[in-house]
Amino acid sequence: MRKLIIYLLSLSVLILLVFASAYSIRVLNTDLSIPHTADTPESDIRLVLITSELDTPFWDKVKEGALAAARSNGASLEVWGSYGKNEQDFLKQMEIAITSKVDGIIVQGLDTAEFKHLAMYKATEKGIPIITVANDVPMNESLRRTYVGSNHYEAGQMLARQLLSDMGFSGKVVLMASNRQEEFQRSRLKGILEVLQIYPEIHTKIVGSGTTREEVVQATNQVLNDDPEVKAIITTTALNASAIIQEIGKRTLVEPYFIYSFDDSPETMTLLQQGKIDALITQSPEAMGETSVKLMMQWLQGKQLPLNTDGYYTGIRVRKAEVRQ
Repeated sequence: MRKLIIYLLSLSVLILLVFASAYSIRVLNTDLSIPHTADTPESDIRLVLITSELDTPFWDKVKEGALAAARSNGASLEVWGSYGKNEQDFLKQMEIAITSKVDGIIVQGLDTAEFKHLAMYKATEKGIPIITVANDVPMNESLRRTYVGSNHYEAGQMLARQLLSDMGFSGKVVLMASNRQEEFQRSRLKGILEVLQIYPEIHTKIVGSGTTREEVVQATNQVLNDDPEVKAIITTTALNASAIIQEIGKRTLVEPYFIYSFDDSPETMTLLQQGKIDALITQSPEAMGETSVKLMMQWLQGKQLPLNTDGYYTGIRVRKAEVRQ
């Protein structure tokens, strides 16, 4: 019995030695280099730019800048979104991007609870960084990585100073803003008011202009009826400018009024050239697209961590009418 046990033990040891030798040979013949996992190849980085205003001159320029930066940085970029500020379609596109697990989302900020929920929770859970472009939302309510676009507070200050230069230091000024103000409108208003409020002979009034052209027309009529002594009107969004001017023109000459707007859309530029708008703030949409893609790539590749949470501001300037009507 003792010999049998010794024999079985010896056989077991022999079998183990055979397997160990075979494994050692296989290991020696195997490439033991560490898999390359440090960086995702740039050609595999997928970015999405999402806006609620597809095919508008402003966002076409943002798109051009973003596509150029994506090509030069070896990333793929898709442009998604909705038309005519369709909020539900816009949010749906954002949710699809998150579900698709894209590498990064560059998006026009929308200051709503639904947008912030998608950014703060769903995108964060998937590990997808978000950069807001052109329109911002508060970082602590969205966890966006950074913002790229105009400093709207400074833009408001610049336009207010231009008004003072044109009109002087006394008069009634109406500020027309959407009833549901987004972050960029609030910032513009804040900048305007901080400049004008130090002049005691300047009297300002904020008027809700609604969201449709019909509501803007109605609000303009109300302003003209309530206070015929108004000297200046500033609209915080370019969409309202033509409706305001058209309605004033039905009742009286536009020339006595000082009228100001933001954004150089084809419509506002025509009004500026005609002298119906005294001045407006122009932005740098192409630079917004280019910078947002570059920053997203730096984040994804770990080249710039963290990004400046206050944002990266692109150029703005006052553009004055060449002739006043």
